Amino acid sequence: MTSYRINGLPIERFANLIGRSDAELAEIGAVRVKADHKPGYPCRITLEDAEVGEPVILLNFEDHAVGSPYRNRYAIYVRERATRAAALENALPPIFANRPIALRAFDEAGMLRNAALALANDAGEKIEQLFADPAIAYLHAHNAAHGCFAARIDRG
Repeated sequence: MTSYRINGLPIERFANLIGRSDAELAEIGAVRVKADHKPGYPCRITLEDAEVGEPVILLNFEDHAVGSPYRNRYAIYVRERATRAAALENALPPIFANRPIALRAFDEAGMLRNAALALANDAGEKIEQLFADPAIAYLHAHNAAHGCFAARIDRG
């Protein structure tokens, strides 16, 4: 079994957004919305879906800041009530459950070397298959339908 770690994004990275007015968020291209169903508003800090009625901030985020053609940025949600980042070892976060997850496998240079689509809650198996290749340094998980970054997965 391949050991792996999945961490939520560092809360400190988004601390400057908490408590800002809607107008201030708009100035930086972000929007505060209320979750109106669950699942549906996956927080990239806690790696959990926001509760119905909970405010979340929708913002553009560069999840793959590399010097390769695979550099990437897209929209993500963060919970305003997040108090700490998720830290999981050999376990999948709640935001992976019952969602198709696209897994992108990168080498140390940030080049895409493989990919897999996890369906029917088989993400753990797909992660192990991708990490079986020693050239794979890390994985990025994305929600397959919407394309947004879900989490980075590192070897344990």
